[in-house]
Amino acid sequence: MTTTNLPTQPTLPNPRDAYKRLKTTRSNFELYGWVFMRASGVILLVLIFGHLFVNLMVGDGVHAIDFAFVGGKLTNPFWQVWDLMMLWLAMMHGTNGVRTIINDYAERPLVRLWLKIALYVAFVVVTVLGTLVIFTFDACPSGAPADLLPSICS
Repeated sequence: MTTTNLPTQPTLPNPRDAYKRLKTTRSNFELYGWVFMRASGVILLVLIFGHLFVNLMVGDGVHAIDFAFVGGKLTNPFWQVWDLMMLWLAMMHGTNGVRTIINDYAERPLVRLWLKIALYVAFVVVTVLGTLVIFTFDACPSGAPADLLPSICS
């Protein structure tokens, strides 16, 4: 009797066996990211709908939005902080969401690394530039012709 070397079928692990973790260290980073997404989403709803209500419903509504309206809002510290919170939370919320998508769909570690680097660079650039615009915006630059200045400038 001759025996042939037949390829063996791969066996599946028993589904009732205990789950074996790939890493030996445990971290709650993903849990904190999940909780942050829920909390920031609720806060963003309040910030965004407050922003829309003030811009579109109060006063003359959408017809009042012009350079003077935006310039007037950005000279008020309350609206500066409001817009800053909206910018930072939206950027962190979106970056965390895209990071999760990259982790889920980028299969190769090197591709995942470069996608995350690009994501974090974009996050830093947009957040820094947005923060600078919020706090350094000058609706009434000195030396500008008076007929070109908005109505909020004296």
